[in-house]
Amino acid sequence: MAEGALTGVTVGITAERRASEFVAALERHGATVVHAPTIRVVPLPGDERLRTATDAITESDVDIVVVTTGAGFRGWLEAADEWGIPEALLRSLSRARVFTRGAKATGAVRRRGLSEVWSAPGETNDELFDRLGTEDVRGRRVVVQLHGAPLPDHVAALRDRGAEVIEVQPYRWERPADLAPARDLVGRVVAGTVDALAFTSAPAAANLLALAEDGPDRAAFADALASRVLCACVGPVTAAPLVERGVPVVLPERSRLGALVKLLVARLGR
Repeated sequence: MAEGALTGVTVGITAERRASEFVAALERHGATVVHAPTIRVVPLPGDERLRTATDAITESDVDIVVVTTGAGFRGWLEAADEWGIPEALLRSLSRARVFTRGAKATGAVRRRGLSEVWSAPGETNDELFDRLGTEDVRGRRVVVQLHGAPLPDHVAALRDRGAEVIEVQPYRWERPADLAPARDLVGRVVAGTVDALAFTSAPAAANLLALAEDGPDRAAFADALASRVLCACVGPVTAAPLVERGVPVVLPERSRLGALVKLLVARLGR
């Protein structure tokens, strides 16, 4: 589609990370963007639990490392840089078998000189941990790098099979202090002035849905998503909270921001 294909189209986005890049890409195609963050990423480089987990890894070898996000792995190594122990951490990780959740996690691992033994082609946690289900983990030390939230079911399954699991959480997600923009976005959706919602993280999608469900217009919001608002998600993990509620979603062929923008142009361009 040519430049300006989204002129007259209003897109709501809920991202914090790479939000300015996303807004700029949509505006280059002429879209009006309503930016209403529903999460904020809180880094944890000074978190005592993260340091304790990292020390446990550097002081004794681990057998398996599970990397769920590129951003999380980079954040963890950046924290290690601040603590002055990146070499010790990388030495320990280099002796382990590394499993990654897709291309972004793989790229982050390789940039630190490590290599993966397997990467989830569909870039989902279920796929990643299903693959780990074929590994003999009894008596093994398994490091699970979390994203912004715990993965209790997956971690419990590993422990039930006899693994010693060390959870590493380099950052967490919280609701932003100011929810007024998100409530305004819900109101715009109900009023019919938003053509699409574009999501790049599952927690952001879940928080917007929860905010709408707690409000007076929950039925009208749900009806809008079911009938006239295009919900575009960067990938299946991001789409999960919407799919669980029966909301129709569209996904790009590749789970990338640029591909998501192209999808919106293709579906809504005039």
